[in-house]
Amino acid sequence: MEKRKINIPSSLTQNMLTPQEECLEIPHKKEKLFIGIPKETSFQENRIALTPSAVKTLVQSGHQVVVEAGAGEDSNFLDFDYSEAGAQIAYDTASVFKAHMILKVAPPNLKEIDLCHPGQFIISPIHLPSLSDEYIYRLKKKRVTALAMEYMKDQSGMFPFVRMMSEMAGINAMQTAAELMSKTNGGRGVLFGGISGVPPAKVVILGAGVVAESATKVALGFGAEVRIFDNEIRKLMRLQNGLYTKVYTGTFNSPELAKELSDADVVIGAIHSKTGRTPVVVNEAMVKSMKIGAIIIDISIDQGGCFATSRMTTHDKPTFVEYDVVHYCVPNIVARIPQTSSKAISNILTPFFLEAGGTQGIEALFHSSPGFRNGVYMYKGCLTNKYLSNFFNVKYTDLNLLLASNL
Repeated sequence: MEKRKINIPSSLTQNMLTPQEECLEIPHKKEKLFIGIPKETSFQENRIALTPSAVKTLVQSGHQVVVEAGAGEDSNFLDFDYSEAGAQIAYDTASVFKAHMILKVAPPNLKEIDLCHPGQFIISPIHLPSLSDEYIYRLKKKRVTALAMEYMKDQSGMFPFVRMMSEMAGINAMQTAAELMSKTNGGRGVLFGGISGVPPAKVVILGAGVVAESATKVALGFGAEVRIFDNEIRKLMRLQNGLYTKVYTGTFNSPELAKELSDADVVIGAIHSKTGRTPVVVNEAMVKSMKIGAIIIDISIDQGGCFATSRMTTHDKPTFVEYDVVHYCVPNIVARIPQTSSKAISNILTPFFLEAGGTQGIEALFHSSPGFRNGVYMYKGCLTNKYLSNFFNVKYTDLNLLLASNL
């Protein structure tokens, strides 16, 4: 059979071996952030989201920061400090809310939400017990994107804000207990660590989470005897391994709990509930059996408290006496140490903003940082948190679908 030759036009072959132009990635313009920090108006909230040193770092990176006058005073950061760091000082809240991103250490109130504008970002805690239908409705109506600090994760999958605040709460609880044990503050007049020939104070800690771990380390450092109770054996094992020393542990349903409570000088409630109210593990009869002048510090009061006798107090009047036992039940206990907690919050937030400024802004960070994206519960007016959706009976939309559709 005769082979037929196919003639290929020279236009298709003449450049086959010729070097071609390289296709380089088009560099994207780095986005500069406009951050606003209003003065907190929540009762006894003393913290601020960014310190002057963090503001200086962000301003030097080309970002713009506006701080409401007096916002840092309760944390001992003056307006002068922020001005010297490069921030603009605003003398009314409305001017601050013109910023593209709002940072708060307390949830925005309804008046502040009214000042928001579509497309704005809000980063703050959400404080589940205080959320309302109206709060969610207002955010949806404004079509803002809201992130909860307590939902954000770091690269290891941990919740850095929750852990940091829990550590401080545990340390501060023990410092508070040491103050309250003095006779002048209504306590028994007992020294935590005792002295030669005199036994130390006995501390009972309910819960074995991060708060309990920090409180235990401080109590042991003081030289106190420590007893830890929790129903989750895994937590007790983890805490035991983290302390590098053996401490007495037990469960809530064991008969030893009542016995240890009756002999305790200090009892710390550090139980956290993932679903709602903290369970009450100490009934009135147990409180009645405690020593006269013993101290109860209920850190779980944020979720209702784990003592039957607990009721919420304030930093102005932090204690009350019930059955001759001193109760300290102040929510948001870390507001007592605002400078330290403000620095902690600032240290966590600043790297996120520097990363966002190095890419294409916060929107790009949602794609590149799963931990940061995990904090989103409202995206441009769409509720993206399934728990909040079920709780408030509001339509839920998957965040990944919204980001994929580039709404």
